[in-house]
Amino acid sequence: MLNLLSLENFKSIKDEDFELANLTLFSGFNGMGKSSALQSLLLLRQSFDKHILPSIGLSLSGEFVNLGNGKDLLYAYAENERIKIETCWDDTQLILNFDYDENSDMQPLNSSSIVDKDAFKESLFVANFQYLSAERISPKSVYDVSEYAVNQRRTLGAKGEYTAHFLSQHGDENIVISDMLHVNSATKTLIDNLNAWMSEITPGTKVITRLIPEINQASLHYQFASASELTNKFRPENTGFGLTYVLPVVTSLLSAKPGDLLLIENPESHLHPSGQSVIAQMMAIASQNGVQILVETHSDHILNGVRGAVKNNKISQDNVIVYFLSRDINSEEHEVDVEKIEIDSDGRIDRWPNGFFDEWDKSLNTLLEGK
Repeated sequence: MLNLLSLENFKSIKDEDFELANLTLFSGFNGMGKSSALQSLLLLRQSFDKHILPSIGLSLSGEFVNLGNGKDLLYAYAENERIKIETCWDDTQLILNFDYDENSDMQPLNSSSIVDKDAFKESLFVANFQYLSAERISPKSVYDVSEYAVNQRRTLGAKGEYTAHFLSQHGDENIVISDMLHVNSATKTLIDNLNAWMSEITPGTKVITRLIPEINQASLHYQFASASELTNKFRPENTGFGLTYVLPVVTSLLSAKPGDLLLIENPESHLHPSGQSVIAQMMAIASQNGVQILVETHSDHILNGVRGAVKNNKISQDNVIVYFLSRDINSEEHEVDVEKIEIDSDGRIDRWPNGFFDEWDKSLNTLLEGK
């Protein structure tokens, strides 16, 4: 498991250490660096995939993220023109220092870096890695297919664009983590459990996927259960964004295995609050069973769903870390302040910094104020 991420002179982060747990949530105001923590790991992965790590440097443009050039990466008030990304696992460590090249999308690796080649056998760099960006697939009837992504790397694509293909190929496989089996699923297969979990988000949902080899596409449709029968098939375009947007998230959690690493941005997008709570519960169960999940979220329902999972013993409090990123507007530097938020065994938060999922209370106080 990835235990530590340390960043120096990385975008708006001057110098911060992030202890990482099985389930780590990054929250905070827009533009405060939530994405930066995940982006640093994505840069390492795409640079390794391009074969420029661990010997040449850091690629700022690629499959997972495009950050521009060196001037877009270096902390604006850096005292030295060097960027550091340090990652630590149980037995391995990478301390990567990169020289600054202002106008290049590749930052050269500095010779002072400490590289343990065994680190590149960890989940961040191998097949049991999945990243789902905030910009996921939009509803449509057919999607691209990829033999390499789906069957060699077992990935859904950064936008979840291969989810329909993945389900058509692997939907009949049994789920590895028994605690992820839904009580209403008749079998242990991925597709049956997917439908059961999706039905908690929208009642009676049935996902139908099919590989269409003659056009090299995969189709996606939905049906919904009524009292006595299933509806006709609906195109995703006629069911709204929520179901299709969350489908890769649910699929990634159900198909995950112990030792996998999942990076997920905004799992709550386009979801009803009750659906967001379901996703939080699923993430907690998967994390408790050895899947490491790093999440960027704006949702108090995700946070409270995780808190409820701790209280209900779905996940140990020791396996959850929450970070709140903010900035002192009176500071002369655009520097991120990072606060680690603790959750106790009853799901209670140890403190509530200003801006930390407190908008509901502020709005309620406004409504209760006298005229």
